[in-house]
Amino acid sequence: MEHIFPRVLICAPGSGSGKTVITCALLRILIKKGLLPASFKCGPDYIDPLFHQKVLGIPSRNLDFFLAGKSGVMRSLKRGIKDRNIGIIEGVMGFYDGLGASSIEGSSYDISRITGTPAILVVNAKGMSRSIAAVVKGFCEYMDYDHNQIKAILLNNISPSIAPDIIKLVEEEVHIPVIGYLPQIKEADIMSRHLGLVLPDEVPELVSKIDVVADKLEENLNFEKFLEIAAEADTIPDVEESFAPTYKKKRALFNPHIAIAMDEAFCFYYEDNLDMLRDMGAKISFFSPLHDKQLPKAQGYIIGGGYPELYAKELSENTDMINSLRGAYLRKVPIFAECGGFMYLQENMKDKDDNEYPMVGVIPGESYMTDKLSHFGYVTVTAARNNDYLRPFESVSGHEFHYYDTSDNGDACIVSKGTRNRYWKGIHSNNNLFAGFPHLYYPSCPELIERFMEKAVGGL
Repeated sequence: MEHIFPRVLICAPGSGSGKTVITCALLRILIKKGLLPASFKCGPDYIDPLFHQKVLGIPSRNLDFFLAGKSGVMRSLKRGIKDRNIGIIEGVMGFYDGLGASSIEGSSYDISRITGTPAILVVNAKGMSRSIAAVVKGFCEYMDYDHNQIKAILLNNISPSIAPDIIKLVEEEVHIPVIGYLPQIKEADIMSRHLGLVLPDEVPELVSKIDVVADKLEENLNFEKFLEIAAEADTIPDVEESFAPTYKKKRALFNPHIAIAMDEAFCFYYEDNLDMLRDMGAKISFFSPLHDKQLPKAQGYIIGGGYPELYAKELSENTDMINSLRGAYLRKVPIFAECGGFMYLQENMKDKDDNEYPMVGVIPGESYMTDKLSHFGYVTVTAARNNDYLRPFESVSGHEFHYYDTSDNGDACIVSKGTRNRYWKGIHSNNNLFAGFPHLYYPSCPELIERFMEKAVGGL
C-alpha cells in the first residue's frame, strides 16, 4: 500500500542562505493553520533537527544516504510521517553538494530524487538584484531541465521595495514561480558557534522569534501555491518500518532498561538509533550527567555527543555522578559513548580557555580544543581486533565533526574517511565499554546493537 503524503524539500545554493530559519517559519505557519507537520533534515547534522523539534514539540529525523542507503532513507521518511499530514525536509549545504567534491550522491538534490519530493530553492538575496535571476536560472537548469526538482523559489533577505520587480524578472526568465519572500529582520539572525548554529535552548525566546519570522513570511507567501507544490510529491511505498526486522523473533530476549544521557551537555542523538533500540525491545529512559547525582538503575548506558566543554566545570564538580559512572564501569555494565560522551569518560577535559577539569577517568587521556576540525565528515568504523561489540572486518557507518581532540583516541578500530583514502585508529573497547569520537548510525550494523542488548540482559 502506497501512502500519499504532501511534502517539500527546502534547499539553497549554499550554507548560510537561511534554510533553517525558513524551515522553522514554515513549520510554525503550518501549525497555526491547523496542520500536523513532520520535519526531516538531509545529512547527519544534529542541531537543525533540534530546532525543528523545539518548534514542533516532536522529534525530527535525518535522511542520510551515506548512513542509511536508499532503503534506509525511505524507511526513515515512512517512520516520520506517522500521525502527520504534511512534511518539510530541510536540505544540507548547497542543493547539489554531495558526499565528495564532485559528487551529487547524498546531496539535497539526491534526497529530493530518492524520495520524490519537490524542492523549493531559498536564495539569500542580500547584496543582489538582477543577479538573483542568474542564480536561480543556473540552479534550475544545471541538471536535466526536463527533470528539474526545483519547483518554486523563496527569496530571503530581500528589500520589499525591489521584491515585486525581482519576482517578475525571475518568473519571466526561468518560468518557475516565486512563491514568497522574507525581508531582512533581526529575529531571523540566529547566532553561530564553532559547530554551526547554537542549540535552540540557548536562543532566548526562540519560538517567539520564529513566530515573528513566520508572521512576516506568511504576509508574503502564496500559501495555496505552496500546498499545490507539496501535493506534487510522489506517493511513499510501503517499506519495512522496523529498524530491526531480523531480530523480531528474538524480541522476547531483549527487554533491558537502557538509560541515555540527555541535557544541555549531551543531546546529539539520531532518532533512528533510539527507534532501533525500542524496536529491539529496550525500555529507554533519560538522565542528566549535569544535574542528576546518581545514574538511574539500568542495564546499559549511552552518553552521546553535545557540548560538554561548555559545562566542563559543572560536570567535574558533580562528583556523585562521576562516582556512579565509575561504579557502573567497574561492574561491567555496557556503556556506549560518542564524541562529547567519550571526552566526558576520559581522565581530564580542557575547556576552550585551557582550564583543566577532572572527568570520569575510566578511559585514559585528556581532551583539548584545537584550532581546526580534527576530523570532519562521514566515516566507516571497522574492528582492528576482536572486541566486545565488533568482530574483525565488521563495520558501522558514522560521522565526525569536532574541533576537540584527545591524547588517546583508542586503537580498537580503524576509522576510515568515507569518501577519501584516509585512515586512523580510534575507539576504546574494554570492560563492556565502547567509546570514541565517531557518531554511529546503529542500523548500519545491527549486530553491534544486538551485542550491546545481549550484554545488557546478561548475555542471553
